[in-house]
Parts: sequence; C-alpha cells; structure tokens
Amino acid sequence: MLDIAIIGGGPAGLSAGLYAMRGGADAALYEGLFVGGQATKTHRIDNYPGFREGVEGFQLGVELEQHAARFGLTVTYATVESVDLAGDVKKLVVDGETVEARTVILAMGAKPRPLGLPREAELTGKGVSYCATCDGAFFKGKQVAVVGGGDTAVSDALYLARFVERVYVVHRRGELRAAKSLQQAAFAEEKVEFVFHSVAEAFVGEEKVEGLTVKDVRTGALRTLPVSGVFAAVGIVPESGLVRGQVACTEDGRIRTNEFMETDVPGVYAAGDIRTTPLRQVITACADGAVAATRALEYCSERG
Repeated sequence: MLDIAIIGGGPAGLSAGLYAMRGGADAALYEGLFVGGQATKTHRIDNYPGFREGVEGFQLGVELEQHAARFGLTVTYATVESVDLAGDVKKLVVDGETVEARTVILAMGAKPRPLGLPREAELTGKGVSYCATCDGAFFKGKQVAVVGGGDTAVSDALYLARFVERVYVVHRRGELRAAKSLQQAAFAEEKVEFVFHSVAEAFVGEEKVEGLTVKDVRTGALRTLPVSGVFAAVGIVPESGLVRGQVACTEDGRIRTNEFMETDVPGVYAAGDIRTTPLRQVITACADGAVAATRALEYCSERG
C-alpha cells in the first residue's frame, strides 16, 4: 500500500512528489499525458523565482520532473480511471489495476475553456487552437486572432508575432487584465492589433478557419477578421470530474480546501489549479503541492 498517491504531473503534483519522497514516504505519481501541466504550453515564464532571464514552460516542467526523480519519485504514465476516497484506505483504478493508498493528493489541474461557438470542436486542429506554443508555427506568414485579455492571451499574442503577419487580440473590455509588463510589450509590437469591446461571434469557413466574426458589445456591430487561426485564451476549467461527488467542490468544479490543502475527506488533499485559490501561477501550484505533501506525511505519521 502506498503512503501517498498523487494524481497529476503538473507543478503541483511534481512538487508534492518531491516533498513526499524527501519525507521518506512510499509515494507514486500518476499522469495520463505529459508532465509539466499547463506550464508546458507557455512559451516563456518570467515570474518564477530563480530564473532571472525567464524559462520556457516546457523546460521548467522537465526540471521539476528531474528534481523530483532525484529523490526517487517515479512518474507512471497511466490513466486513473476511477477513485474511491472513502474510508482509511483510498482506492485508485489505474489502467484496470487497483492501487491502494493511505492518502491521495489531487493535482489534475485544469484545461483551457472553450469559446462556446458553433462548430468549435469540429474546427479544432483546423484553425482553432488552445495552445499558441504548440501550434503557432503552423501559421507562419498568416493572420491569426487571440481571444482573451489576460496574461495568457497577451503572452500568446507576443509569441505568435514571431511567426505571423498579424495578430488580432479580441477582448470584451476596453482594457487588458494582463500584467503591465506584458501590456507594454504588446502595445510596442507592431504586428499586434487590439480589437477591444468585442467578443467572438462565429467562425468563417467550412473545412477550416477562414475568418472570425466578432461583435462590438457596445453597438452590436459585426466585423469579420481575415484570419486563418483562432487561439482561445479565455480561462480554464478544473479537471475535477474524476472526484465530483466525493469531495466538496464549487459550482464551477473547483475543489474546496483549507489552507493546509485538506479537502472535506480525511486523507485527501488538493493542490494547484484544481482547487479554490486566489492566484493560479506555477509558483502557487508548487507551494500547494509542498503543503499538501507535508500534511499527508503528518497524516500518515499520526496513524502509524
């Protein structure tokens, strides 16, 4: 039986794994796709302490995994199909096999929020994308749109400006929510054009994206942007479906925790973007993972 089972290999899960292994626990981390979480989709992270010149998101994910591996953490690339969190022994079904653990740390993170437009799923991969660093190079010399006004949207626009002819940033308000440093860089980039007070209304094109119709929220006027790519950056949705109904969640699916990352189920913790938190950054996810693992170690120790 494991002392600590960690679900999710983003910054929160990897930090939890590092602290668990350093604390002498028998721990395992399960990740369905790749380590690093959403951070790997960020071209450059400038606000993670210790990297004064910034660091690529993918590289930071690699560093976090290797750091945890140094203390013996093994990442198992497998899908956790179901969990039973009740009782003293927690049970996880991983690729058809049952794994038992004394404690569980939920660090499944979040996924990009879709725009909610007709044919969005149909056109995903055919001009619609949720990852600028993954797909930006496919649009070299073309025009694209980024929908959103936060850090991710503006960072995506700056990254895409390296490849494309023009980037339209569509935002429903008249000012951005992104950090001032990002705003200054974007306003200084001649390839970036802001379309304020506007929302995405519809995709143009049958087989692939050939344009994006936007609506002015003040006047209702419609305008079609001549783009071949649309990058959505309008927030994230917590990946909590696996545990809905077993731990307390908010209406939008974020897991409720206290400051010790404890859920309402003894021996079950949540860390990172999946939980209720006032700030969703790599640094806060790492801190969450450290706190969760520390409390899990204490929980195991108290029960012998």
